[in-house]
Amino acid sequence: MNKKSYLKTFFMTTAFIFSLALLTSCDKEEIITSTDLSSEITSYISTHFPKNTILQVIKDRDGLTKSYEVFLSENVSLEFNRKNEIIDIDGITKLPDSVIPEKILQYVTVNYPSNFITDWELDDRNQNVQLNIGIDLEFNMNGDFLRIDN
Repeated sequence: MNKKSYLKTFFMTTAFIFSLALLTSCDKEEIITSTDLSSEITSYISTHFPKNTILQVIKDRDGLTKSYEVFLSENVSLEFNRKNEIIDIDGITKLPDSVIPEKILQYVTVNYPSNFITDWELDDRNQNVQLNIGIDLEFNMNGDFLRIDN
């Protein structure tokens, strides 16, 4: 195969893959301003993260699902579902106690007194937290401990 036909094949293959990726992707991310956030989200942020600054907001549409990912100063990211409810909090330092359900906070305080929660996530059936030592703990929706998650 000569260089010209190789390049033509390469570019055609690349264009095909790129086109296929665009066609099959239903996911649409859009950077929006913090003023475009709902009052529920801005209230949540000002209540629980008053010292943090909003750096970027991404509105994510995936089919019929919509979510907002908010990046704050001090390496904190928040994710809100389409109902403007918090579903994920990621950080590298201790999360405010006010964002952790009381029962989960009590469990961690009693069983891991030297550690703290850096991440909290709500999925369809459970809540998960990650401690500063890298341990993931899983709780049910009522905040009852289920297991250490690997």
